[in-house]
Amino acid sequence: MTGEPSFTLGIEEEYLLVDPDTRNLAVDPPAELLATCEKRLGSRVSPEFLKSQIEVGTTTCRNLKQAAEELRELRATVSEVAGTHGLAVIAASTHPFAAWEAQKHTDKERYNLLRRDMEAVARRLVICGMHVHVGLDDDDLRMDLMGQVAYFLPHLLSLSTSSPFWRGENTGLKSYRMAVFDELPRTGLPVSFESWGEYERHLKVLIQAGVIDDASKIWWDLRPSARFPTLELRIPDICTRLQDGLAIAGLYQSLLRMLWRLKRRNQRWRRYSTMLVQENRWRAQRYGVDEGLVDFGRGEIVPYADLLEEIFELVQEDAEALECWDEVQEAREILQRGTSSHRQLAVYQEELDKGRSSEAALQEVVDFLIRETSAGL
Repeated sequence: MTGEPSFTLGIEEEYLLVDPDTRNLAVDPPAELLATCEKRLGSRVSPEFLKSQIEVGTTTCRNLKQAAEELRELRATVSEVAGTHGLAVIAASTHPFAAWEAQKHTDKERYNLLRRDMEAVARRLVICGMHVHVGLDDDDLRMDLMGQVAYFLPHLLSLSTSSPFWRGENTGLKSYRMAVFDELPRTGLPVSFESWGEYERHLKVLIQAGVIDDASKIWWDLRPSARFPTLELRIPDICTRLQDGLAIAGLYQSLLRMLWRLKRRNQRWRRYSTMLVQENRWRAQRYGVDEGLVDFGRGEIVPYADLLEEIFELVQEDAEALECWDEVQEAREILQRGTSSHRQLAVYQEELDKGRSSEAALQEVVDFLIRETSAGL
């Protein structure tokens, strides 16, 4: 086996632009907003499918601390520029009450084709996520670790949830974003392949048939990036608190190093069937960290806090080697404080208890999201 992979890190975050007066999405923000962001941040900022969205992405970072510095700069700059145009930024995977029918999509060839090909399924994509790229230069290693780390995808989703509301309704799900995104084709858990060559052969069938242009149209929860030699985590909701997102990114990076370390010793993580992992994926989507996940070896549901401590034991050596152990342990704080979904729901219920209407309560949730998104920047 060759030397240790780079395990470099890149993080992408998608935000929603809102009008602080109405608290609704900014359906048609001024073009100057994005132009100013691009002038200040260069290629680290870009438009998203909807005009009411904006995406940022770090450069290739040596470690999580560098990524954290960049993300603070990116969030702060986009928030500042939006403010000069009378708008605000929220990091949440769904807006509490916006109507998808009212949104306008960005006039860009890729997005025009997506809207044409997917119709209503694409028009409903008023959702945002966080993507984490970890550098793995060897193609076959990337494919091998993708099949193993898929087991932990529900655990990572559980920590990130920020989308309990949809069109003014408490959905009862901690991550309703997943329900919306799963309407697209080529989503969900990744398919396992024995080698990079096998993956490429399957991909080539779809490309030759004209179904997709390239690998960027594979939208699994975890995929080999089409642009970089990375394994791209896509399952998390966008975390409202920056520190929560950093904890998840560090945990994912550490899990990959742990699996590589096992492989170096001719060991591997057991691969469980998609049927079983899918059950935990649903539990994460529905309950977040509240009701636990299934431990397949024991055949029983285990509280999430216990599972997290088990993961910490697995990855501590790796998190320390990657210099992100302090950030990874912030995941305990997420459990104590609650994810963004928990905190949004608490704000909503508190306002209802005061006798305010559901509409007014949801507006207060937006105010909370605006404050939390820029906290600590």
